[in-house]
Amino acid sequence: MRSGRPEKTTHREIERVAFELFARNGFEATTVGDIADALGVSRRTVFRYFSSKNDIVWGDFDWVIGRLRDALRDSSPDEPLLEAVARAVVFSNSYPEGDLDQLRTRITLITSVPALQAHSMLRYRAWRQAVAAFVAERLGVEEGSLAPQVVAHAALGTSMAAFARWARNRDDVLAENLEQAFGVLLAGARGER
Repeated sequence: MRSGRPEKTTHREIERVAFELFARNGFEATTVGDIADALGVSRRTVFRYFSSKNDIVWGDFDWVIGRLRDALRDSSPDEPLLEAVARAVVFSNSYPEGDLDQLRTRITLITSVPALQAHSMLRYRAWRQAVAAFVAERLGVEEGSLAPQVVAHAALGTSMAAFARWARNRDDVLAENLEQAFGVLLAGARGER
């Protein structure tokens, strides 16, 4: 193993190599040492970029939450609350075509590997907090109040259902799945069938 960090070591390069190893060997069987060896760097270098192997799968989830917060903040005060949340979720989950295969793999891993499912509780809590903060501000209530929490949990469940279906069905379009899923949620909120 070479010492130091090759020029090519970036978040994206670590993710690319890790996902190749996860696909070939499985998530559980792949170690951070395996990832480091494949990159020609030390484990310490990998840990400079990601706190854990689980974090590699999640990628830059803080960026996703930031996009969600920005989209919620940019919503019109006249836009109905649930419609604003739905639009923000769809917008914040738009990805370049070249990122979709890896995203599909991420979702498959997150929804099928027990260690990642446990880790997802931390990530999803931050996502729900972004939605709950927006709802609380709109309604003029505390973030921990029931209404913001109900909307945040419902929005997360709706998003997860859309992502899970998209990950299993290669012909599906993520934005369309999200729009359809939130359409179901909005229709239910309006008492429609």
